Amino acid sequence: MTTPNNARKAGFLGRAIAVFGAASAAAAAVESGRRPRAQDLGTLGIDPAAFNSVGRR
Repeated sequence: MTTPNNARKAGFLGRAIAVFGAASAAAAAVESGRRPRAQDLGTLGIDPAAFNSVGRR
């Protein structure tokens, strides 16, 4: 049986892994000249519609 404290820790760990994965995927997409997936941007707290307005060099 999972206690509420253990469930909260597992939730935090799962969220941290999701954020790390989204950051890695978004960075790889940008480095290869592609637009990151909207889901990855959303996980990172970036508005996918606003991403297009970011200036590029």
